[in-house]
Amino acid sequence: MGIKLKTLEEVEQMRIAGRVVHRILRQCREMCHPGVTTLEIDEEAGRMIEAEGARGLFKNYPTYKPGEGFPSNLCISVNDCVVHGIAGDLKVRDGDIVGIDCGVQLAGWCGDSAVTILVGDVERETRRLCEVTLRVLHLAIENIRPGRSWSQVARLMQGYAERAGMSVVRDFVGHGIGQEMHEAPKVPNFVVRDLLRNDIVLREGMVLAIEPMCNLGTKDVVTENDGWTVRTADGKPSAHYEHTVAVTADGCDVLTDGR
Repeated sequence: MGIKLKTLEEVEQMRIAGRVVHRILRQCREMCHPGVTTLEIDEEAGRMIEAEGARGLFKNYPTYKPGEGFPSNLCISVNDCVVHGIAGDLKVRDGDIVGIDCGVQLAGWCGDSAVTILVGDVERETRRLCEVTLRVLHLAIENIRPGRSWSQVARLMQGYAERAGMSVVRDFVGHGIGQEMHEAPKVPNFVVRDLLRNDIVLREGMVLAIEPMCNLGTKDVVTENDGWTVRTADGKPSAHYEHTVAVTADGCDVLTDGR
């Protein structure tokens, strides 16, 4: 399947990139108050990426239109925006949830992480959506170990979310990561027949970007005319969390938690 295993030294290089991502997301959280625009947050992230000597993985990421790419440093996805939100004049409001996804490459190695930030007085069900989605990510991390099939982990993730009354987005999945942002294998947050036919056995040295996306309503999504912005089909909120995680000899190691 073309999965590239990483050495301990390479994993440590990815941790350094992960620390940069962590610092940027921490600054985004500090900025994310009512009245700030998503563009202001994005521009600060761009300045931080440059100051760190890193390369942002999202800006100018290739699209289906020749010569055009993703226009922002971050994916900033507010409320019903699931993923790939483009920074602009939109002002953050009290009660919003703001998903921020950041990826950088530093010294040839990548880190990728996402958080959903709760701004002010968020409605109870939306707050619970975020809590459930974050728990889905932690559940995956707690259950990664060599020899385990990814379908076993994905089944736990999907089951927890759905028992809590949330839906799991099917259109986007996690991925391997290393010297490129997107490497093999694909790691879905749910179980389908294709995963069972082509299951992945976790091995020491695999590094995965695990990123559950859960919706308060339907799992279905729609893409706007800009070709990037993805929203829930019913307009209900969506939450997104992500960590870059290395499979170790006896479990796993989170590389984007700032350690």
